[in-house]
Amino acid sequence: MEPRSVLSLNDIDLNDLGFWMRPYAEREGAFKTLRDERPIAYFNEPVMGEESPIPLPVGNGYFAITRHADVTEISRKPELFCSSKGATSILDLPEEMVEYFSGMINTDNPRHARLRRIVSQAFNPRMIKSIEDSIEGVANDVIDDICERGIIDVTVDLAAPLPLKIICDMMGVPEDRYDDVFRCSNIILSMGDPEYIGEEVHPILAFLSAGAELTAIMEGIAEEKLRNPGSDLTSALITTNIDGEALTHGELASFFVLLVVAGNETTRTAITHGVLALSQYPEEKAKWMSDVEGLLPTAVDEIVRWASPVIWMRRTATQDVVVSGHEFHEGDKVLLYYSSANRDERVFADPFTFDLSRNPNPHLGFGAAGPHFCLGAHLARREIGVMFRELFKRLPDLTVTGEPDRLQSNFVNGIKHLEASFTPTARR
Repeated sequence: MEPRSVLSLNDIDLNDLGFWMRPYAEREGAFKTLRDERPIAYFNEPVMGEESPIPLPVGNGYFAITRHADVTEISRKPELFCSSKGATSILDLPEEMVEYFSGMINTDNPRHARLRRIVSQAFNPRMIKSIEDSIEGVANDVIDDICERGIIDVTVDLAAPLPLKIICDMMGVPEDRYDDVFRCSNIILSMGDPEYIGEEVHPILAFLSAGAELTAIMEGIAEEKLRNPGSDLTSALITTNIDGEALTHGELASFFVLLVVAGNETTRTAITHGVLALSQYPEEKAKWMSDVEGLLPTAVDEIVRWASPVIWMRRTATQDVVVSGHEFHEGDKVLLYYSSANRDERVFADPFTFDLSRNPNPHLGFGAAGPHFCLGAHLARREIGVMFRELFKRLPDLTVTGEPDRLQSNFVNGIKHLEASFTPTARR
């Protein structure tokens, strides 16, 4: 895929949903223009409209950070560019909403360090090994459910069930609530896509309702685990106490919302984009299938770079500071465009080439180095790698047969539906 620069510098509007529905090549062409000509670019803030059920004042705009070096530098300086003002919204949401939807990702030290310390302690080696040991079985269960059909929706039938089941099992979610968790996570990350929230419901009300439902699910699980603790992560989290510190009920619920939303969507998006890319670049698929285990580490990272599931995260300047000759002022919002950084020609040789043996590959698909680097990166890599290994064994001729139906979002590089076919085969 080569970028196509069809927009002039002044015609690029990252707030325009129509921009994000352009062909990938045109989007990439626009970001190449920004990296080359205006790597720190100012944009006005989007306007939610008078019908918003919650007052959301329009702020002073934001700066789009599009080069790899600048995204990396800002990420490594949380004392100068904080997350606590909101990491996942351009608009300044009420504090309770910031806390409600993604608590740990919207915190700074010392609170962030405390939360991460407690969660990391619960993710002990025995817990991690148990989760990893289950991935192959879950992947094959997913393939069993589709292997006799011959035609599938890659996102719905293949990519989504794996991380959903892994996360729900890990947190002790009852199987009869899996569909509720899936539906709520889709709503929260939908950016208002009408397929997930309907035409008559305001996106903010839909987000709040979905968050409340996930919180209620977690509260019910936590109450049960307090009475009857098990080997799941929820039991570990509610009993972990480090130097007198433990998660509050609100923090546990907020962590659950973050985990099921982020861990679900990003892995699903990477797997779907991976299937699409392997169909578009059959020579790369053949290369990987000829040495599955040998290429697995670099192949997984290239899929994550290529997909760039999370397009951006926000930071806010805590004081006046200069980055790459640009003077930011206290309160300035910056959006770190990981998707653009992952195509930066200054870092990646032939960045628009899908190369499963790419090495080195310092992509930012899990965020940049710093306190907010993705806590679940290792698990996500494992899930992606296992799924493709098992697909090569059992559905080796899986091929995309339709155009991707993309999520209407400027935040998640999602594919809602993707038709593919293969030679039907028997269950295990």
